[in-house]
Amino acid sequence: MNGFIPLHKEVGMTSFACVAAVRKIVKQKRIGHGGTLDPDVDGVLPICLGVATKLVNRLQTMPKTYTGQITLGFATDTEDLSGQEIARERIQVPMTNDQIDAALASFQGDYEQTPPLFSAVRVNGRHLYEYARAGESVERPRRLVHVYQFSRTTEPVFDAAAGEQTFSFTAKVSKGTYIRTLASDLGTRLHVPAVMSQLTRQSSGGFQLADTVTIAELDDAAAADRLNDYVQPIQAVFTDVPHYDLNSAGWERVQHGNYLKIDRPAKDGDELFLRYRGDIQAIYQYAESSHTWRAELMLLHEVEEKE
Repeated sequence: MNGFIPLHKEVGMTSFACVAAVRKIVKQKRIGHGGTLDPDVDGVLPICLGVATKLVNRLQTMPKTYTGQITLGFATDTEDLSGQEIARERIQVPMTNDQIDAALASFQGDYEQTPPLFSAVRVNGRHLYEYARAGESVERPRRLVHVYQFSRTTEPVFDAAAGEQTFSFTAKVSKGTYIRTLASDLGTRLHVPAVMSQLTRQSSGGFQLADTVTIAELDDAAAADRLNDYVQPIQAVFTDVPHYDLNSAGWERVQHGNYLKIDRPAKDGDELFLRYRGDIQAIYQYAESSHTWRAELMLLHEVEEKE
């Protein structure tokens, strides 16, 4: 099978475990996912099948949307509830809505973020979490991310006994953004420790939570020989990229990676998804210098030729 399965990852599972479970159900080796989710996070995890694994990087560059909760008053070493508490400052007077909203809004746009120590980011060939577990210090690389939206969605709840304040939020962010770090950095701007206390990924890779299927549902579908009902074709995801249907002569050239001359308006760097017999076979890019379309990424589905 080739295409995407928008999986609903459940809390407690790693993204790797989800891929392994789907691989067992669909009985094929060539499978990947379009963006890691922490075990404590649920939500949309796009699964890529067959030639669609070549498009993982494209899925990951799409903005992602999350909903969750942030608690002010304490912090952990993992920046979420799975870690050990490292700071606590009782909130005596609750933050006002205006204070919280102004701090949230201040993150919109480009923002330089330091990934959490307990993360899969690599430094000198090792994951940051490996340094953390070994108790070794390491300089974490800062990187520029983009926050499209970061806003409060509920009235904050103040727990006077615990000295904590919690509210729900929604965030739309670019590739590589850690929401738990965003929560921690929000606390810094509010001058109190903070932690991400719940998170759900609502959209990723062009899929919404309403589009997803659970592993149990996939298992049932496999038993009923209905797996194809849950596999989305490549063209259903990349709807913003124009498509072009090849004739047999064009298909022959594409199979050998040859350039094409196509009579359509284009500017340098434009992309075109090339289809043959209903399947996307390649992504070509326009070269203005030669007025030709040239291979950028080859997918090459198997084609059953008609007699």
